[in-house]
Amino acid sequence: MRVRRALARAYWRVSRWQHVSTVRPGSGGGVLVGAPHTSNWDFVLMLAIAWELGLHVRYLGKAALFRPPFGWVMRALGGIPVDRSNPGGLVADLVARARAGEDFYLVVTPEGTRSAGEYWKSGFWRIAVGAELPVTLGFVDRATMTTGLGLTFTPTGDVREDMDTVRAFYADKSGLRPERRTVPRLREEDQAS
Repeated sequence: MRVRRALARAYWRVSRWQHVSTVRPGSGGGVLVGAPHTSNWDFVLMLAIAWELGLHVRYLGKAALFRPPFGWVMRALGGIPVDRSNPGGLVADLVARARAGEDFYLVVTPEGTRSAGEYWKSGFWRIAVGAELPVTLGFVDRATMTTGLGLTFTPTGDVREDMDTVRAFYADKSGLRPERRTVPRLREEDQAS
């Protein structure tokens, strides 16, 4: 952990970005949302944040990233491969891990892609509600060249109320490539109408 923290601090010294986390998640586990997710650099920034704060993180990545020759690196960094053609059971598996006492912070990029879309994917919310985990909102904001963790909340289970909290937080966050940003909204909100 010391080596990772030292690497993260070295990164922040040479980076154009400034790490400005206003919260530090407590012990145990939770869901860390990384948004707006508009560039591959978001991964580097979130890893540097987690390492500097000393957080044990896991993240979801498409299965292709876990193939040789670099798949071992992705796993060593906490990656969990996801078969996008057959994602069934992933949420239930992660909820079961958390309920069994596995402590980690799951980093999720709910936009699901680095391109603009209509909806976020709801897995982060369903995992947090199902495992009764707190959600910490991480951000990348090109307008201020800042990144960090900025709000932790416990989901109520009311999708619209929880997403109103998320939308309010991200309202002024642009991402690295603002034109690729997706407004925080889940399909479940439309279905709850």
